[in-house]
Amino acid sequence: MLRFRLKELIAEKEFRENRVVTLVEIAAATGVHRMTLSKLANHRGYNPTGDVLDKLCTYFRCRIDQLVEHIPDDQVTGSTTQK
Repeated sequence: MLRFRLKELIAEKEFRENRVVTLVEIAAATGVHRMTLSKLANHRGYNPTGDVLDKLCTYFRCRIDQLVEHIPDDQVTGSTTQK
């Protein structure tokens, strides 16, 4: 599963700039719809396009691995299946 670190990046930007950063502001700056940002931040399994990821990396001035984290399936479900 891919985990998107959008909330963490927003929190870091807020701390760094000492102000509140909203999804509406990010949407206006990136051209990514606010609902898309909300889904990315709050819904497991949401699958954004590469264009959305590119725009967010540009906005946050980060690498893709700072925005997206891979979580192996066995860690997501907590299973201990043996092969």
